Amino acid sequence: MPEVDEIPPRLSEHLRTWLGEWPPRPTGVTVVGHLPRTMPGWDGLLHEVIGVASTNAALLSVPPEVAHEIAGLVRGKSLEEDLHLLRQGVAKAFDRDGRIGRGRFRWTTTPTPTTDVGEWVPTDDPRVPDWLKPFNDEVLISWADDGTYGAGVGLKKHDDAGHEISVGTEESMRGRGIGRRLVATAARQILDFGAVPTYLHAFDNYASDKVATASGFDDVGWTVLGFWPLEPDSA
Repeated sequence: MPEVDEIPPRLSEHLRTWLGEWPPRPTGVTVVGHLPRTMPGWDGLLHEVIGVASTNAALLSVPPEVAHEIAGLVRGKSLEEDLHLLRQGVAKAFDRDGRIGRGRFRWTTTPTPTTDVGEWVPTDDPRVPDWLKPFNDEVLISWADDGTYGAGVGLKKHDDAGHEISVGTEESMRGRGIGRRLVATAARQILDFGAVPTYLHAFDNYASDKVATASGFDDVGWTVLGFWPLEPDSA
């Protein structure tokens, strides 16, 4: 599995810009304060805690005003120990109930060779479904036989070096390989632009796992970190 010094230079540049610093220390969690954590992200919302972890180390990006307090929670001896300590302490730093969560973090420089599919359309096109409207610029859509939305991809353009792909397919269109071809098509365009395509998903999202693998986004054991407020009935 690749470690932090074995990844493509463009991905390193993306992580440095997105998180505020890269690479992390060799072991445990490195906490950095990054002003963009206090500003709206790609979707106009605040994303106050973002991190990326390899198999041994992670970098956690937080607002500057809480960076010292959160950095004081970790010991730098092991990734899992530091994540355990963060789970106990990050909510206190933000003074609200929540938890540190993890998901898969993938990237590719060699998307699966496929025939390009879909049409790039602006997000204000009336045929675009609500879930795709917050995405940057245009979205890539494969239309159903009746001309309605069948499947689509949106790009989270975090910075010039890294664009994250999200995909959704209507149930009637599943099982045809449309999702993986859309993702591979978008990945090639991102690479042509000069950025690296990334793909994030929950551990238990088996459909996304399958699409990512089929599109050339291998699972190399890396994870994305975030902080999610607890629902009222789960606090």
